[in-house]
Amino acid sequence: MKNLGNRSAGAPGIAPADVVHGIDKMVRNIETGRFERSLAALTAAGALVTAAEIYFEHDKASFGNKWMWVPVVLGPVGAVAGVAGVCSKRMAKTALPLASAVIVANGLQGTYFHARGIAQKPGGFKNLRYNMEMGPPLLAPLLVTLVGGMGILAAVLRREK
Repeated sequence: MKNLGNRSAGAPGIAPADVVHGIDKMVRNIETGRFERSLAALTAAGALVTAAEIYFEHDKASFGNKWMWVPVVLGPVGAVAGVAGVCSKRMAKTALPLASAVIVANGLQGTYFHARGIAQKPGGFKNLRYNMEMGPPLLAPLLVTLVGGMGILAAVLRREK
């Protein structure tokens, strides 16, 4: 039988000290602004998840406005830019912030379109509580803006060692 020394009954072959060291390293990277690759990966994942959710929500509205397709298309673009940012420092400083800036702009545009959609409902903003519940979700496009903001922030941060 293999001697495991003083390792605990946790995951096989992994000492608790190794796990703590990994967490400490991640925290140290964040504290020193070395979070570029991790945030680029989170941007890629967030872009795909939000694009899928947007597709289903806009499909319920039958894509009544051609602009409804833009965030659906930008999701995979943001994901590719995020993955490229993980793999390449150059892409993290060029393609990722460019794609992310377009995503932020589209999120702000979506907030305007959703506000306009609420205003066009019977009673408009005078009937705000009802129209916020029954009309387009006013704050949902800001989630897309948040994903784009993560990509921009990733480009500003330093790369992990």
